[in-house]
Amino acid sequence: MTATEIREKIEAQVPGASADVRDYTGTGDHFQVRVVATAFQGLTRVERHQLVYRALGAAVDGHTIHAIALETLTPEQAAGRS
Repeated sequence: MTATEIREKIEAQVPGASADVRDYTGTGDHFQVRVVATAFQGLTRVERHQLVYRALGAAVDGHTIHAIALETLTPEQAAGRS
């Protein structure tokens, strides 16, 4: 799975999401992902991560994506970090 495919899956499945995905090892199985989404409003960090994992489905089985570092923010939180 490529960084583009991951971004497209997240943006298609998580309401109001914008994702930035980077393959940080160049091996195609370790990714750093920053997701900004309106759907995260009022959710805990664990609940936000669960939304992203559900969007990726079987790809996070440890074989397709071995490691994923997630940063999940609401638009307001992202604006505060700019």
